[in-house]
This record gives sequence, structure tokens and C-alpha cells, in this order.
Amino acid sequence: MRGLRLFYLVMAVVGTVLPWLLFGQFFAQEGLNIPLFVQSLFVNGAAGGFSADVLISIVVFLVWATVDAQKNGVSRWWLIFPASFTVGLSLALPLYLYLREA
Repeated sequence: MRGLRLFYLVMAVVGTVLPWLLFGQFFAQEGLNIPLFVQSLFVNGAAGGFSADVLISIVVFLVWATVDAQKNGVSRWWLIFPASFTVGLSLALPLYLYLREA
């Protein structure tokens, strides 16, 4: 399905650009203050709950994708690891689905 693969690719781009725009604002204001960045993820119950939800989802996704990639012979599936650590699930998930459709 070419349309679905294109959708995954577009979402991978959007899932990279939007978070990095927000991350960029933070780092422009605060500098490369990683401890403050991590602290800000859990600044209150709402942010902490959302951050925990996403972090747990990333772990589950990485385990599932590793098994799924081996079972289905997905090429270059390992790219989801740097995608997860440098951007997040918003890039890693559509990237994996894009690779899986190849």
C-alpha cells in the first residue's frame, strides 16, 4: 500500500519536526541544561503522568518492534533505537511502520 507507506513517512517527518521545535524552544531559553529538562518532564502530576505514559510506551514499543522485526524480516529496523533516543516515539513508531511496509 503506497498510500499507507507515504502516510507513515509524512508522520515520521511531522513527529520529528514538532517535538524538536518545542525542545528547541526549551534549549534556546535554558541552554543545554539536561537536568532541568528531565526535571521539567515531571514538574507536576499532569506532566509526570504524560511523561511516564510515553516512556513506558517507548519501552513496550521497542521490545515489540525488536521481536516483530525479526519475525517479519524488517530491514533496517534498528533505526528505531536512535530515533527513540534522539526524538521519541513520535518518530520511532511511524518510522518502524514505514520500514515494515517495505
